[in-house]
Amino acid sequence: MKISVLGCGRWGTFIAWYANKIGHKVMLWGRENSKNYIRLDETRKNDYLTLSEDIELSNSIHKAVSFAEFIIISISAQELRSFGSQLSLINEIQGKTFILCMKGIEASSGKRLSQVFGETVGYDTNVAVWVGPGHVQDFVNNTPNCMVVDSEEVKITKKIVQEFSSDLIRFYYGQDMIGNEIGAAAKNVMGTAAGMLDGLNYGSLKGSLMARGTRELSRLVTAMGGNDVTIYGLSHLGDYEATLFSLHSHNRKFGQSYVSGEKFEKLAEGVSTVKALKELSEQYDVELPICKAMYDILFNDQDAKDTLENLFLRPVKFEFQ
Repeated sequence: MKISVLGCGRWGTFIAWYANKIGHKVMLWGRENSKNYIRLDETRKNDYLTLSEDIELSNSIHKAVSFAEFIIISISAQELRSFGSQLSLINEIQGKTFILCMKGIEASSGKRLSQVFGETVGYDTNVAVWVGPGHVQDFVNNTPNCMVVDSEEVKITKKIVQEFSSDLIRFYYGQDMIGNEIGAAAKNVMGTAAGMLDGLNYGSLKGSLMARGTRELSRLVTAMGGNDVTIYGLSHLGDYEATLFSLHSHNRKFGQSYVSGEKFEKLAEGVSTVKALKELSEQYDVELPICKAMYDILFNDQDAKDTLENLFLRPVKFEFQ
């Protein structure tokens, strides 16, 4: 099958590498002036892997969309609306299946990425999400993991799983777009909080973070019309090891750098997701204490140590109140 991957950052380039590895014909698109694209075009390499010569590189979005039946999008979540508007101008999008391999929520509106895509490209296109744990550094060393594919159409979900399953990635069928999208995005916020705990030498509190984080987000998903059990699956709790503990996690590294007063130059989607969760908390009248604490630290200049101690160490209450 022909696969196009739009976005040549760490994850998009890996998806192209992976799709080629399991036998698909692949085109990888990147912006002509992006550092990632220029480096791949010149060397076929990035910091994590080397692309096969079988993978075609292109900076033409029209060519990439026309090339394939399945089109995977892997860009910054906050850029999806403008990118979707660009895609909507391409006639060839009709009948294609788009797979969003991103974890985020639109910060300004609190909308899920499938909603943003539908509003910009059209709800008559097939759209799915591909979420769950896994780092490029592990996959390229043949360390397997499990992930989730979800869409509103079961036949689309099953087709994607059929085409992309391998010994390296085992896929499960998702059954709750709301829960999987919110869960996948929100785990990055928990990863940022975990990094702050690491930086403050409070790493032992990650157990409390995990227990309370899943609980508050399950309440939000229920209020939004999703299934609260989804939060305890691969898109959220199942991704905690890769996000709250792994040395490869950008969100954990960002949180640790933040409380240590160090700069972190790479993308940490959890920062924008904090804004989105604040919006959703207000929209659905659901208290999200951890997300609120993270918002206060990142955007209201509250002291991280005091705020996190207040959150985890000072309250005396029934555990499941």
